[in-house]
Amino acid sequence: MILGVDLSYWQVSVLRSLGILVAVLLPAGTFVYVFLFKMVSFMQSRLGPMEAGPFGSMQLLAEVGKFLQKEDIVPERADRRLFKLAPYFVVGTVLLVYLAVPFGPDMYFANLKGGVFYILAVSSISSLGVLMAGWSSANKYALIGGLRAAGQLIAYELPLVLAVVGVIIQAGTMNLSEIVSAQAGGSIFGFDGIGNPYLLTQFIAFGIFMIAVQAELGQTPFDMPIAESELVTGYITEYSGLRFLLFFIGEFASAGAFAAVAATLFLGGWAVPAAWADLNSNWFNLFGPLIMLVKMMILGGLIFFVRFTFPRFREDQLQKLAWTVLIPISLVNILATTILKVAF
Repeated sequence: MILGVDLSYWQVSVLRSLGILVAVLLPAGTFVYVFLFKMVSFMQSRLGPMEAGPFGSMQLLAEVGKFLQKEDIVPERADRRLFKLAPYFVVGTVLLVYLAVPFGPDMYFANLKGGVFYILAVSSISSLGVLMAGWSSANKYALIGGLRAAGQLIAYELPLVLAVVGVIIQAGTMNLSEIVSAQAGGSIFGFDGIGNPYLLTQFIAFGIFMIAVQAELGQTPFDMPIAESELVTGYITEYSGLRFLLFFIGEFASAGAFAAVAATLFLGGWAVPAAWADLNSNWFNLFGPLIMLVKMMILGGLIFFVRFTFPRFREDQLQKLAWTVLIPISLVNILATTILKVAF
């Protein structure tokens, strides 16, 4: 009934904006509670938050309320305009990434022909926000953290892009909905019972992609930009109140966004194998987002398991891994994918 109503352009734009906010905040909040509050607690043999709501389920709202009440402090020598603008760059990047991710046969905000290219382009904008935060804070620790972050993001942007090229070659398209359809409707050696998730054929690209995502997010073992033992909290040292909260939200929302992209490219996105059900059914507009959320939680669990398990790299080790290991392997994977695509 609602879908049958003709809406004006501004009404559609408002609904899409609200939908993107839900798509960003719901996975981010779920990641914080499940992984940051609970999973790491169980890994360290403790309970985690238990007082605010059942099993601490309202702790996140308590944290948000706490930060909203804190004073918003701007350092005296800071560049006020850039200092205030930086966290919005970081959060805005996540909103732009979700714009092209499909969550069902008709559940998408924009069905872009070059969806993969668009996501890779806008995801790099966050490095500008990080640089702005470090430079404008007038703090040496923040500046060092910002410069480390810029170097790290530039180094791992290339293997991230090259890992995706193999998927594009195999699918023959950069449209994310078509990549989902290619995996759901594909077959492996004539067997279509599980479709053709590119995790099986592009497992090398998947591994490179997840390592690069870990670095793009600044998660351990790639947390050099915010190394607490060296730089206090790096480029966000001088932030407080709402703007610190925005960086915090941006970190976990980015984890959700990259998990959604990885699920779409390698796990078939919102779809199940076409042999199981009719993917054009309207039911998948309802169950598609739930299927996508389950896959995002699996990949998010992998990201945060690595974060809470491994020690931090040195800066030289971090750069060496990107330039001498990941990039050559990703180029070999592209070559092998191209040869196999032409041969078969």
